[in-house]
Amino acid sequence: MVRDSLESQIDALYRLPLAEFTQARNALVKTVRGADATRVRTLGKPTVAAWAVNQVYWHSRSVFDRVMKAGGALRRAQIGALTGKTSNVREAGEAHRRALADAVKAAETLASAAGSHPATDALMRTFEALSLAQEPPAPPGRLTDGLQPPGFEALAGVKPTVRLKPEKNSEVRLKPDTTPVADTVRSVRLQPDQPDPKRLQADLKKKAAEEKKRAAKVRKAEAALERAKAKMRAAEEALKRTQDQS
Repeated sequence: MVRDSLESQIDALYRLPLAEFTQARNALVKTVRGADATRVRTLGKPTVAAWAVNQVYWHSRSVFDRVMKAGGALRRAQIGALTGKTSNVREAGEAHRRALADAVKAAETLASAAGSHPATDALMRTFEALSLAQEPPAPPGRLTDGLQPPGFEALAGVKPTVRLKPEKNSEVRLKPDTTPVADTVRSVRLQPDQPDPKRLQADLKKKAAEEKKRAAKVRKAEAALERAKAKMRAAEEALKRTQDQS
């Protein structure tokens, strides 16, 4: 009963407004002894992003559960594709992205109501990492820091299915072709003398990194285009005002 009470009190700490965490934790330390006191004393204060993600768990549980379920489905689909099973990775990925967007929106709404403004990117990365993790990094609702989405290490131990292609160059390729967690399905080709899974994994990881860089360049170019359009609109409006005054 005492143990259950302490767990409930710790949960209550992570539900509090962020500014009240330290004072409440110090007050809780004074009510317990021994190992429990040490444990409470060392509880970390969440970052703004981690705190906002926690609030989705405590106050918008259906949204939190949905993104976790979608992440699990995407992970299973990718493992299935990597091992040669029929899996709709694209559909699972789309469902996961929609769930992530809803979770981020909920976190921003809850944080804003409390006067906090976590970075959208940090929220997205943390929700993605949580939902794709093999094992949760902390009890739900008690995150203390933002997380980074897993790379190919999330699929460590999964042996990809390979087959020889009856082509002139005798290539070996994955069946079906697939990339690491949260990336687009793409083919990876190897020479006949390099068919081992470790090499396959290394090429997949390299492919994912290249894809990430390309996506970053596209986002940067799109942002520059939007800024240019905004400047053009401002110039047109200024010209129109000048013409109206003349």
